[in-house]
Amino acid sequence: MIKFLMTMLLATASLPGLAALQIFATVPEWGALAREIGGDKVSVFTATTALQDPHRIQARPSLLAQARRADLVVATGADLEVGWLPLVLRDSGNANIQPGRPGYFEAARFVTMLAVPVVLDRSQGDIHAAGNPHIQLDPRNLFRIGEALALRLGEIDPPNAQAYLAGYQAFAGKWQAAIARWEKEALPLRGVPVLVHHDSFVYLANWLGFRTSGTLEPKPGVEPTSGQLSSLVARQQSEPAKMVLRTAYQNDGPSLWIADKAGIPAVLLPFTVGGTAEAGDLTGLFDDTVRRLLKGLR
Repeated sequence: MIKFLMTMLLATASLPGLAALQIFATVPEWGALAREIGGDKVSVFTATTALQDPHRIQARPSLLAQARRADLVVATGADLEVGWLPLVLRDSGNANIQPGRPGYFEAARFVTMLAVPVVLDRSQGDIHAAGNPHIQLDPRNLFRIGEALALRLGEIDPPNAQAYLAGYQAFAGKWQAAIARWEKEALPLRGVPVLVHHDSFVYLANWLGFRTSGTLEPKPGVEPTSGQLSSLVARQQSEPAKMVLRTAYQNDGPSLWIADKAGIPAVLLPFTVGGTAEAGDLTGLFDDTVRRLLKGLR
């Protein structure tokens, strides 16, 4: 009798709408968004942390194990994860999460891409054919991505479809108010020239209106050279930048060197959820980003 009851409990827990939907998020921002929308209806595994370069991840056995049990993969797309995610998907043996299936979701498909190259030339560095993939740094993008994700969750888990839409609507309401606050606070950043380690902040600059006057990397994905750094310091005479920006996973040496030579602050931005102690969720990500940028102006 006990064995029968245990079997029935396990079978019931496996039914859609009763067991939490298993989500494999490639990067922290999509894991955080899935939790905002799905609440207790989802269980989220995030494959990377804010201290890892999402371009360069190893397809570890632990990732394969998580992918095997996933109901939905939430990725950025735009070739951000091209170096590791296709291998994880292939070797997972999970047919439901392959590209083209409902269990595979790419956020970049739902936004307007920036910095789309006119010519594809690998000699120019790590070029993304679809455009710059760091779409999470414009919070306005999360409306379209969040709505599409809520609909996809409902497609996979119909009994909870209304709950996912309600979760998105609650998120969108508070998100609209937060964006208005951030934009008002960030007005002093408009037109401000900055240096960046990598082209990580294209969407952030487009949203807040600051201007990238130089990049520490001589080419995307190529480590800064002494010649490149020296030329940027020399340019400070004619085109002075106000600060130099980097992410938590980037080597701080080049930006600290520039900061010392040019007499400007080196500012670490969280870039994603978990990138700083204050960026514990999506709201904290942008609260801390705006605060750190404004502090760099002082």
